[in-house]
Amino acid sequence: MLRIRLRRVGKKGRPYYRIVVTEKRNPRDGAYIDGIGHYDPMADPPAVTLDESRAIDWLRKGAQPSDPVRQIFERNDIFSKVHADERTD
Repeated sequence: MLRIRLRRVGKKGRPYYRIVVTEKRNPRDGAYIDGIGHYDPMADPPAVTLDESRAIDWLRKGAQPSDPVRQIFERNDIFSKVHADERTD
């Protein structure tokens, strides 16, 4: 099963994450299939860089977002764009 989740790449005390698509069984910082964005929780407000078209494509292919990624997608209206595109097809 494919999972969209956060992969930590920051220093100790300064977390920084990549949003990646990976197999559910892989470890948090293990191998991944595709990187679709970045998340910096230390910025004010937290900074998100996201390739929306690739995120929508992976969601259509059946990838399931983790809870933190689900919240990021909801703040960026990714789910509404997936459903809007399905209605137009």
